[in-house]
Amino acid sequence: MALKNRLIINDGFSPELAEGAKFEGVFEIPVIEATRGIKIPKYLVPFSERNKVAKPTEAFIVFYEHDDKFADMIRNPNKYIGDLARFAGIISPDNSLYRDMPLACQIGNIYRNRLIGSYLQRKGIAVIGNCRWGDERTYLIDLLSEPVAFVGLPKSSIVAIGTYGCIQGRTNKSHFRRGLEAMLDYLKPKVVLVYGLMPDEIFSKFKGRTRFVGFSDWISICHKENGKWVAE
Repeated sequence: MALKNRLIINDGFSPELAEGAKFEGVFEIPVIEATRGIKIPKYLVPFSERNKVAKPTEAFIVFYEHDDKFADMIRNPNKYIGDLARFAGIISPDNSLYRDMPLACQIGNIYRNRLIGSYLQRKGIAVIGNCRWGDERTYLIDLLSEPVAFVGLPKSSIVAIGTYGCIQGRTNKSHFRRGLEAMLDYLKPKVVLVYGLMPDEIFSKFKGRTRFVGFSDWISICHKENGKWVAE
């Protein structure tokens, strides 16, 4: 497979990006610091759609799309700092976490999420941490001594999650609900941004525990004006 098409980074997880970072937990996960105050984004825009946005200063960039759409940014975030600085901020990358992945790969993608988020934050980009969990080993403490899916994210602050592509079918809904409950227990967030659907069968029991702010996918809430996407 050509190097440019690979989604696994083979250079030691870009250790230079971790210089100056704070670390947390057994696996030394880079820390995404809490934002100064809780700022709710006006719009969430997929990374691959960012150049079609009419008002970038009103939008946060998100990575709730296939990994190949933002793989180059993961490999070389320095290349995109100026581009991302045009926006109000970003949600840290949503690297895939499949439950059938080896645990080492799941932890590796959690690490990348925090590494890139922490790095861009230290470069002056406003960053809200994205929380993504894999199988039970990442969000419970039956095997590990900590719920690694939540390590490196701020407590009592704001985080983001995505349901897009994650809640089809009873099994996926059950795993998502259990992970969400574990996240609320551990991080106790004041605000949770939700990209995608928020079915009552998952969210209703948790609505008194935090403030959920839902966002539909970008295309469904926009129309085109002079070739640019403009939110309704």
